[in-house]
Amino acid sequence: MGMSLAAMAHTLLVLALAWGVNWKSQEPDGVEAELWSAVPQIAAPRAVSPPPEPAPTPAPPPEPKPAPPPKVETPPPPTQQELQNAQIALEKAKREREEQQQQKKEEERQRLEKEREKEKEREREQRQREADKKAEAEKKAEAEKKEAEKQKREAEKKAEAEKQKRETERKQEEKTEKLRQKNLERMRGQTDGTGDPNSTGTAAQSSGPSAGYAGRIKARIKPNIVFTENINGNPEADVEVRLSADGHILSQRIIVSSGVKEWDEAVLRAIQRTEVLPRDTDGKVPPVMVITFRPRDMAQ
Repeated sequence: MGMSLAAMAHTLLVLALAWGVNWKSQEPDGVEAELWSAVPQIAAPRAVSPPPEPAPTPAPPPEPKPAPPPKVETPPPPTQQELQNAQIALEKAKREREEQQQQKKEEERQRLEKEREKEKEREREQRQREADKKAEAEKKAEAEKKEAEKQKREAEKKAEAEKQKRETERKQEEKTEKLRQKNLERMRGQTDGTGDPNSTGTAAQSSGPSAGYAGRIKARIKPNIVFTENINGNPEADVEVRLSADGHILSQRIIVSSGVKEWDEAVLRAIQRTEVLPRDTDGKVPPVMVITFRPRDMAQ
């Protein structure tokens, strides 16, 4: 610090001395003047001059005296005020340099701070993307799990429904079979003369339809059955048909359902379309008969 101030003071002194010497060494410019006569005068007559004498040899001009060397004046030493001013100027320049350096450091610090903030922001965004991706994967996995559980429940429910349906069909088939066997027994009792042991009839055999009459009845109704649905198994529908003496169908109703509503309705519509059933071999028509219909039998 002290050395820098001393160097600056000496530099200022040398500059001041050089300026003083240059200012003293300059000579003032010469001044020229012309003189004129204020009153005009008449010239005298020219005198006759004697013949010219030989001109004397001119003396050599005197050698010019060398100019004295310029006098160098030593400038006075700087005053206390000048030294203070120089010190103030040095301190001001130092402060400006320090402020510039401080400003550069501050700008650099702010730049680094912004870079760090950007890096932190990029890291936050990266973590957020990873978290969103993980949450989306978990959400997808949860949805797939729920869907699998739903499908499993639906499959179990469907299997249970199929099981119940098969059980219902089995019970219905058993019931239908019992009813069919009962009807067959009744019909055999009517056609074969094997009446009930407690019967009080006197005829050799009970009157009833012939052996092929049931086939003729089904053959008459079969062309009128319209059924295109696909169903499992071969369910039976027992229909009670009431007839007039000439064979016209008076009414029909399901007494044992097949368990398939569409098939039951198709059978009833077919009987309605038939309107009249054929007479038996004896020319008679039973007033009431029970007819069993199966989808596969009708398809043959």
